[in-house]
This record gives sequence, C-alpha cells and structure tokens, in this order.
Amino acid sequence: MKPHRPTIALKNLASLAPSKPPISLQNVESFVDARSIKTGFDRNTCRSNFLVDSLLRKGNLSEAHQVFDKMANRNTVSTNMLISGYVKSGDLLRARHMFDAMLDRTEVTWTIMIGGYSQKSQFHEAFRLFAEMRRHDTEPDHVTFATLLSGCNEAEVDRELIQVHACVLKLGYNSSLIICNSLVDSYCKTNHLDLACRVFTDMPERDSVSFNALINGFAKDGLTEDAITLFLEMQNSGFKPSDFTFAGVLTAAVRLNDLFFGQQIHGFLVKTGYVWNVFVGNALLDFYSKHDCLVEARKLFDEMPDLDGISYNIIITCYAWFGQHEEAIRLFRELQFTRFNRRQFPFATMLSIAANALDLQMGQKLHSLAILTTADSELVVGNSLVDMYAKCGRFEEAEKIFRTLANRSTVPWTAIISSYVQRGFHEEGLNLFNEMHRAGVRADQATFASILKASANLASVSLGRQIHSVVIRSGFMSNVFSGSTLLYMYAKCGSIKDAIHLFQDMPERNIVSWNALISAHAQNGDAKATIDSFEKMVQSGFQPDSVSFLSVLSACSHCGLVQEGLRYFRTMTETHNIVPKKEHYASMVDMLCRSGQFNEAEQMMAEMPFEPDQIIWSSVLNSCRIHKNQELARKAADQLFKMDVLRDAAAYVSMSNIYAVAGQWDNVGKVKKAMRERGIRKVPAYSWVEVRHKLHVFSANDMLHPQMEEIRKKIDMLSEQMEREGYKPDTSCDLHDVDEKTKVESLKYHSERLAIAFALISTPEESPILVIKNLRACTDCHAAIKVISKIVRREITVRDSGRFHHFKDGICSCGDYW
Repeated sequence: MKPHRPTIALKNLASLAPSKPPISLQNVESFVDARSIKTGFDRNTCRSNFLVDSLLRKGNLSEAHQVFDKMANRNTVSTNMLISGYVKSGDLLRARHMFDAMLDRTEVTWTIMIGGYSQKSQFHEAFRLFAEMRRHDTEPDHVTFATLLSGCNEAEVDRELIQVHACVLKLGYNSSLIICNSLVDSYCKTNHLDLACRVFTDMPERDSVSFNALINGFAKDGLTEDAITLFLEMQNSGFKPSDFTFAGVLTAAVRLNDLFFGQQIHGFLVKTGYVWNVFVGNALLDFYSKHDCLVEARKLFDEMPDLDGISYNIIITCYAWFGQHEEAIRLFRELQFTRFNRRQFPFATMLSIAANALDLQMGQKLHSLAILTTADSELVVGNSLVDMYAKCGRFEEAEKIFRTLANRSTVPWTAIISSYVQRGFHEEGLNLFNEMHRAGVRADQATFASILKASANLASVSLGRQIHSVVIRSGFMSNVFSGSTLLYMYAKCGSIKDAIHLFQDMPERNIVSWNALISAHAQNGDAKATIDSFEKMVQSGFQPDSVSFLSVLSACSHCGLVQEGLRYFRTMTETHNIVPKKEHYASMVDMLCRSGQFNEAEQMMAEMPFEPDQIIWSSVLNSCRIHKNQELARKAADQLFKMDVLRDAAAYVSMSNIYAVAGQWDNVGKVKKAMRERGIRKVPAYSWVEVRHKLHVFSANDMLHPQMEEIRKKIDMLSEQMEREGYKPDTSCDLHDVDEKTKVESLKYHSERLAIAFALISTPEESPILVIKNLRACTDCHAAIKVISKIVRREITVRDSGRFHHFKDGICSCGDYW
C-alpha cells in the first residue's frame, strides 16, 4: 500500500500542536488510518471527522462547519460533533436545526441536545426532548439520565422529575451511583427533601458525592442540625470530605448562628489543608461576613493565596453592610483591575451604596459599567438600578428600566413604590401599587410598609383600613413588622384608639412594636401615655434604644415637661449606655427653647459633640419668634443663611415674621430679597380632608372647590356664633402690611378652616373630623378651632407639620403649649 500524503489541513493541524512533544505527520496519518480500519469507517470521512474534532477543540467552530460542509460522506459521528460544538458555544438554535434535520439519531445525539437545554436551565424543553426520544424507541443510558437531571434545579419541574425517576426505576438504573446521586441532588434543588432522603436511604452504594448533595440540600432548606449530623455520619463512614462538603457545612453553620462552631470548622479546614481552596475559603469568608465578623473576614481575605470574583463580592458586601462605604468602593476599584469575570461584579451592592448616599453620578457610572459587561440584564442588577434611580429622584429613568425588566417580581415593584413614597409622591406610589395588584404580583411586608406609609402621610384612614384587610388576607398579620407598620399608620391618621387596640391584639411584641406605640402617643401629644408606655416596655424586659428615647424626649418637648426630659436624657447614658445622637440633642434644644430657657439651650449647643445643623438652628429661630427674642433670632438666622445647603424657606419665613411682628417692614423686604436671590420660594399652605373615600384639598382663600359658596356660607355662620362665644381674631397672625379689616377677612379663610367647614357640611353630625395641614397652624386658627369644636359638638383633629391637635368641647390636647 502506498503511503497516504497528508493534506494541507493536516499539515496545519500538526503545526498547531500544543506544548507536548511534536507528533510527526506520519504518526498522525497512521493514527487516522488505524482508526478508520478498526471502525470500518470510510477513510476520508474518518480523517475529516478527526479534523472537525480538532478544530472544535480549539474553538474554531466556523472552520469546523466549513470542513463539515465539504465532506462527501458524513456519518452520525460527524453531525454529533458539530451539534456538540454549537451546544458548547451556547448556540442552541443552530444545534437544534441540525438535530431536527438528522434522520439517524443515536442515544448520543439525543443526550447532546438534552444536555444543551439542561445547561441553559430549560428543563421543560429538555424533558420534552427526552419524552420524544422514548417515543422514537431510543434507549437512554446512564449518561442521558445524568445529563437530563443536571438541569433539574427549580421547584416548578417537580412533576417531570418524578416521571424521570419512574423511568429510571422501569429501566433498572436505580442501582447506578451516578444516576442516584443526580436524583438526590435534583430532589434537593426542587425542595423535595423527603424524596431525596428516600433515594439516599435506598442507594445500594454511596460515595462522597451522595453525602455532599444531601448535606447541601439540608443546609439550603435550613435543616442545620440534619446537615451537621449527616456530615458527622460521612466522617464516620470513612468518606473523605471535599470542598463541596465544607461549603454545605458552612452554609448550615451560618443558619445555626453559632460562631464557635464555625471557628471549629475553620480549624478543621486548616488541619486538612482545604482552607486554601478558594471555593472553601469563600464559604468561610461568607460565614464570617454573615456573623458580622468584619475583622476576621478581612484577615482571612488577606491570607487567602487565591482569590476570585466571589471573594471580592463577599468582602465588599461585608464592608457595605457595616457602612464602611469608602473601603467597599476602594476594593471595588481594585477588583476592576483583576481579570475576573466583570459580569459577576457586585453591582447590586455598589448600587445600593450609591442609592443610600443619593450619589447619582456614582450610580450612573456603575450603570454604564453594567451595560458594558451585560450585567444590566441580570434581574438583581436591574432591580438595584430601579432602586438607585428612584431614590435619587430620577423617576423617569427608574420607570424606564422597570418597564424593561424581563421578570417584574415583588422586589422591583416594591423598590419603585417605596422610592415614590419616600420622596413624598404618595398618590403615584398608590397608583403603582394598584397596577402591581392588577398584574397579579403578590405584595410582601416591605410593599405593605410603603403603602401604609403613603396612607398615613395622606391621612387616608379608609385606605389604610382597606390595606389592613389585604394584610390579613395575605397572612402577614402575625408578623410583628406588619403589625407595627399598621400601628404607625393608625397613629399618623389620628386614630390612636385603633393603634392601641392593634397593639393589644398583637400575638407577639418586640422593641419595634413597643417603639411604634410610644411614638404614636408622642405624635398625638400625649406625654403621660408616652412615658407610661416607655416604662411598661422596660418592665416587660425590653431594653430601650435610641428610637425609644427620641419619642420620649419629643413628647416632653411638645408638652413642656422640661425636668422629665432632662431626666430621661441623663438616663440614656447613665443607665442604658446609649450615646445620644444629633437628633436627641436637637430635641433637647427644642425643649429648652420652647420653655424660654435660651441660656441653657445655648450652653447645650456649645457642649454637644456636633456642630448645630439646620434643624437645630431652625428650632431655635421658631422659639425666638414665639418668645420674641430678636437678638438670638438674628444669630440663628445668620447661621442658617450661611448654610449653602439651606433650601428650606421656613427659616426665611420665620425671620420675616419676627420682623413683621415688630413692624420692621424694611427688614422684611431684605429677607424676601435674599430669598429671591437664592431662588427660594415659600411653600404654599394647604390642608386636606377625606370625605367618602376622596381627598379634598384647600389653600388659603381658595375659590376653586365646586362647593365653595356653601363652604363660605358655613364659615360666615360660624364666625357669628364664634363672636358670641367671645372669640376675637388675632390679627398679629396675618403678617401682611394691610389694614385690620382685610387681615380679619383673610384669617377666616385659612386652608384648615375651609377644610373643616367642608367636612361639617359633608359628614353626619357628631362624626369626628380629621384635617391635615402641610405647614404649622397659626395661633389664631388654633384658637378658632377650639371654639368651633365647642359650637358644633364634634371632635376635630388637626395634624400640622409639627404634631396632632385634638380639639373637643373647646379644649385642645396640647394644653395650648405649642
């Protein structure tokens, strides 16, 4: 026989040989010829198959297809190789096209295509193909079953999984170790631990893979003790643990919340040498991170000989959790200079940092990087982008991304709803909630918290009650978090009785629910009930936190209980070891200033470990207006006007009012000029009231409401009755440079009085009235509403920007101390 001359392609193939010792062309030729003789294949077909296989191994898919197209005689092996090449490249469309065109398919052909769908987590399609394979009378082997089961990892495919298991039993593969291991793993991943345990128990033989699958299944389902018991059984059975074993055990240790146990595992890892395995190291890193052991986590991170993208993700998330954002950002920058998969960068964590810091520029840079790496198509990244843009007030961008999400689950819906509510767009948030409900997406506790907050801020108690009923139907009422949020809603709507009843009906209480009750009494201006609730909480064994004390101090401030406030402020540090925050000092300064103790307030401001901010100086300025302390008012105003970040008109308005009361109209003009130069506008006052599930909004001297003629008639009638009761308008509350008659007429039609008059003509007699005002009520309106409550014999509640005022029989709950 004449020796065969190698083709040009084979010459090129030989020249591209890897670092192994070069194989001569003669050896290649002899190998191909030997294989063709042995198998009985056509020699040219065999050589072409060998070349196709070689090109596919190098990743030259297009060249391999060109060789395939030129083959005179193809066989099943040729087509199987090319289908496998397309499957490995992720091009299932072309692979399926070639598969469908085949007339002669073997079990290998079916298995390759099934594996393609399994790798892409398209188990339903993989199962359909498996069923078709059985209809074509092609017998699956153990590789087919193992390949099919590898893609079975979602709870939705449990019915198909059971059918595959039945087929395994029917064909007698139930003694195959690889198939039994795959079944255990699949049942664990589809939340059928009972069936996984049954398969595991019935297995004639087991290996470390069998134990690993079930240990990880137990750990994933939170069966911590079962996972650890099985790990000990594995050790006693003589099976050597692997990196997967330790990953499962450490996952269980996280749920066990036992730091000492984790440290014991750490010691065992050091002893066995697995601690230097990056997979195990990451599991240990995650354990320390979730036990808030930042120091230990960082020490391990620095000592790990090999790091990957997951290592960086864990440590960056850990720093972000601890609020150490600068180090998290530094590590993220360091990560960008590595060669790790950029698509798997911790975009969600970094976007949450940008969102919480309201750093739009940082968020936009992260968005650009996510687009470049195609990570923006990941659901968790998309959700985080929605959250970041919404929190930064860029609702158009947030909604645009939200609308393009492939799977709009509860998380993105809640993110965009809560952001609207947090920014004060309560009605928009409620509209989105209705849309979410229509879309059939189930709300969770966080969604209800946002919607209840919107209802509370709108003071829509009817809407709040509707949501309350939805919470009950959803099964969240037994949750302390949901109960506390409902309590907050009723308190903000002025329904303190409903809030108390809700608290009393709670099956379980914690510090959050107690704080909600204490805050409810404080918001409603009942200092005695606030302090009583605080003391009952302490007697119940709960340790008060900074939120508890803030509510008590606020109640003492609003009710003039200075000595009690000072005593509780001291017990924070002396008894409970709580370091007062800026808001606690702000409350104390407000308390002292309200009572006219300006020297003591200035002393506290000088001694506190913070520089006074806008809130503190605004509080001082407001008290100066009440007590007519012009000297300190000027000092407070100067400090406020120096602040570049001051965009609130309240400070300018307070200073303007102080000058107006003193008749210093030139200075009033100067303040208003300063406002214009800074582009600051006074927020217009408006009030609203809910009547028959609809909110009616009024502004001062409003003429737009369709029933305004009736409303004004009611006010005029009330004015006559009020005059007979001894009411006299306090024209000092109208700070315009006009005559007395005009001032009296203007005071009559303040927004809260219009809202009350409308409620009086629109609701049954003796029914309570709740009015909300966006700014603080003036002293004249306060005096007028006291008289109105006596005349109409109704309980009238007004919630202004500072507190609740409950008027009944001519008396206000604030005791005129406000």
